[in-house]
Amino acid sequence: MKVVLASANPDKAKEILEIVGPLGIEVEPRPASIPDVEEDADTLHDNARLKAMAIAAATGEPALADDTGLEVDALDGAPGVRTARFAGEDATYSDNVDLLLHSLRDVPTAQRSARFRTVATVCWPDGREVAAEGEVRGHIAPEARGARGFGYDPVFVPDEGDGRTFAEMSEAEKHALSHRGRAFRALAAKLR
Repeated sequence: MKVVLASANPDKAKEILEIVGPLGIEVEPRPASIPDVEEDADTLHDNARLKAMAIAAATGEPALADDTGLEVDALDGAPGVRTARFAGEDATYSDNVDLLLHSLRDVPTAQRSARFRTVATVCWPDGREVAAEGEVRGHIAPEARGARGFGYDPVFVPDEGDGRTFAEMSEAEKHALSHRGRAFRALAAKLR
């Protein structure tokens, strides 16, 4: 299957390509002439759909999109749908991680449970849509560790791992456990 990738985030695009390449999904980059799609929906599913529908309409080709949220129990599910903009509209990865760690500064490790959720969607120009979700549970480390990955990877420790953050794992190790890996594997299975 051939799709146009809706994401303009180079880190996310690289990760998606690494995950879906072996699954038989051929991905073309989003044309640079297509502007960013405003992600102003209230759910991850709706944000993924907004992006995929906009790119499918603009290109006339099936489009692949995802939206991811980090939901921290001690913060009542925040940052959630605002994960990428937790520290503001123009926040960097470091800004978001710093705000998260600051927000949890008085919360003991045992109470720093969290989950990452990803919704992956393919939309066709005719309005058809297939979506799948992936989730991984874990906790937020008291400090950033590791140099790989992006976003909140230096502070997210998956329960199914060995105590390392996503940023301390190889790409293959992370993809095997991650929310994004699970979502795109589930999506590929639905598309077969």
